[in-house]
Amino acid sequence: MSGTYSLRLGKEDFKFSAAHFTVFSEDEAEALHGHNYRVRVELGGPGVDELEFLVPVAAAKRDIRSQCAELDEKVLLPEECPHLELTQSDETVTTRFGTRRYEFPSSEVVLLPVANVTVEALARWLWQRLADQWDSHRDRVETLEVTVAETRGQGASYRRNL
Repeated sequence: MSGTYSLRLGKEDFKFSAAHFTVFSEDEAEALHGHNYRVRVELGGPGVDELEFLVPVAAAKRDIRSQCAELDEKVLLPEECPHLELTQSDETVTTRFGTRRYEFPSSEVVLLPVANVTVEALARWLWQRLADQWDSHRDRVETLEVTVAETRGQGASYRRNL
């Protein structure tokens, strides 16, 4: 008899609070605002280790918390958005969208390698970061899904084979 395992991790402290604005077109974007994001992770695979773990759970939770901490209380800006102009110095990050101009202390900004700061992009970015950390578990883990919710009832997931 064969089957697969699925491990779901969605602890109360898998969260981060961050500011962003979503760009809708070259002349339309949301106002700068924030969310209390929540993160949930699901791993799936055919086998467990000698102690019956798909992955070492304590280490996996620590990794998720670490990723959330990098984004917590930051302004999230997309490096690859064709409609934003970004400039940075050691002290500040400045972004322009049309006539709007924002300047933030560099230490309070995370520049993400995405075209827009959406829950879809955040889920994919977190997926990649966690997949890189969990590379040594590829013998047991086949799939990884990361879900990011920005409000109750509104979020996105990114799922892919490792």
